Amino acid sequence: MDAPKHSSAYRFRRALNWVPLGFAYAFLYMGRYNLTVSKSVLGDALMTKAQFGEIFAVGAWVYALSFLITGPLTDKMGGRVAMLVGTAGAMFANFLMGLTLYGITFWGWNVSIATSFLFLYALNMHFQSYGAISIVTVKAPWFHVRERGTFSTIFGAMIAFGLYFAFDWGFALAEATRATAGEAPSVMARVFAAVFGLGGAGVDQNWWIFFAPAAILGAFWLIMFFFLRNTPGEAGYQDFDTGEDSVSDTGERLPIKKVFLKIITHPVLLVVCGIEFCSGILRNGIMHWYPLFAAEVGFKKGFWITDNWGLMLLLTGLAGSFLTGWCSDKLFQSRRGPMAAILYGVMGASAGVMALTLGANIWWAGIATMLISMSVTGVHGILSGTSTTDFGGAKNAGAATGIVDGMVYLGTGFQSIVIGHITPVGELAKDPSNWKLWPVFLVPFAVIGFFLSVKIWNALPKKSRRPAAVPAEPEYQPGS
Repeated sequence: MDAPKHSSAYRFRRALNWVPLGFAYAFLYMGRYNLTVSKSVLGDALMTKAQFGEIFAVGAWVYALSFLITGPLTDKMGGRVAMLVGTAGAMFANFLMGLTLYGITFWGWNVSIATSFLFLYALNMHFQSYGAISIVTVKAPWFHVRERGTFSTIFGAMIAFGLYFAFDWGFALAEATRATAGEAPSVMARVFAAVFGLGGAGVDQNWWIFFAPAAILGAFWLIMFFFLRNTPGEAGYQDFDTGEDSVSDTGERLPIKKVFLKIITHPVLLVVCGIEFCSGILRNGIMHWYPLFAAEVGFKKGFWITDNWGLMLLLTGLAGSFLTGWCSDKLFQSRRGPMAAILYGVMGASAGVMALTLGANIWWAGIATMLISMSVTGVHGILSGTSTTDFGGAKNAGAATGIVDGMVYLGTGFQSIVIGHITPVGELAKDPSNWKLWPVFLVPFAVIGFFLSVKIWNALPKKSRRPAAVPAEPEYQPGS
């Protein structure tokens, strides 16, 4: 079944739906990975690598398990309301984390940062879990199956911009909050200093690492309230057959228990769950730990890749998303498995190069991290963002996406605990040869992801295999 030929007005309204939603999701990332930024500026005295790993692991597992609640809720109340709830909750949790740091500094609060953040970050991640499922739920009625490779590009771009905001904007924000002005602060650091009145206060204003994302999320909450709509019909356009399958025989919404049973017995979605578990290990095993490795070894400042870590994640994420989405639709007839297999092959080879070159040549390992980041963003967008709806159906998109995306964060939590405890501490951390176990740990999961991706090489939704007449173009309905 071919995609409908949309009018320019419809495509514009669809973009108007997606621009605020996409940027809100990107800034949710800033309010998620600012924990990594805070670890870099708080130091081991206030948060050790093991504590950071434990906090992030608990948050990741809460994120994964929350999908059992937020997935069905999103299917029931709609992606628009769910995104507004999730954004408001993440904004509140970030405010509380910032307030904790402020209270310790000015009000003499005698609380442990590690203990309080363990709870507050878990709360944040619960509300963060609404983000991806809201996006996929809203996406489903607006995009035909044959267009969803394009959507995976959009989804991957959201993730890439989110990582850029989280790391480059996050570290610029941290730079702006220093007690004394640093040497030649970056442009973004100067922007944050001017907007929020930061820096030169005689004390490090670390709470703004959490307050600033909360403020930005508040602004996008208002924009989404006015522009975001669940379906073309709600925006004044005709709804259309999107050509997807469904885990429900009738195409209607199922209880979460039945959706879970359908997924673990579905020959494609079950494999996708396994692949995405590996994606969580590879993505966060690089994204979090490479800049921490560079800082511990001593080359974070002055090495172009780590100096611009967020920008690198943005560029590689965009490259991976565009490459994967375009190739999936144009070269592989909207099959998602081929590109996942190819990209997992790249990840396996790159992790192997890292293991062999740590300490020998920073460029080889640096380029390898970029290739892994490019590949895993492409895989995540095409599977969690696209395959779940292709095979799960729009009425069960939230629950299906929640379960699959939850596997990403089960993998994330697993790697966070393991790597947090196998990486060296103290003086040992300054020798890159002591970090060898880190990339070696990643290699087998890249191999597993590759073979699982090969298993679904030819998978396509049944309806999209059948030739059919091109559906009528969605037209504006006056007065609707």
